Amino acid sequence: MRVVLNVIWLVLCGIWLAIGYALAALICFILIITIPFGIASLRMANFALWPFGRRVVDRPDAGGASLVGNILWIILAGWWLALGHLTTGIALCLTIIGIPLGLANFKLIPVSLMPLGKEIVDVDSPVPA
Repeated sequence: MRVVLNVIWLVLCGIWLAIGYALAALICFILIITIPFGIASLRMANFALWPFGRRVVDRPDAGGASLVGNILWIILAGWWLALGHLTTGIALCLTIIGIPLGLANFKLIPVSLMPLGKEIVDVDSPVPA
């Protein structure tokens, strides 16, 4: 079932969201000082391509630098990426078959706002302590 949902997701919205994350990463790599944001953005692009069967967890070793970085990320790029997830999620929830996809979009909003200090793991993997 996960594969079917991921394929439908990829066709309807995953590719476009991943392109948005990749563009944000490209801008971050060009600016050099924002390379950590670019790496986080590429991680989210990968998650946006194939989200079913994976989840986002907090990294136990994330510290204060992640908090400061997340605040900067929200100001620079996070708000428009979260807005993209919100609008796409609402549009998908208008159809019965799109409801699981819309819910997956809503699941991506927190990580699009605060990507630093997060890790993407399989649903079946244990929660890191």
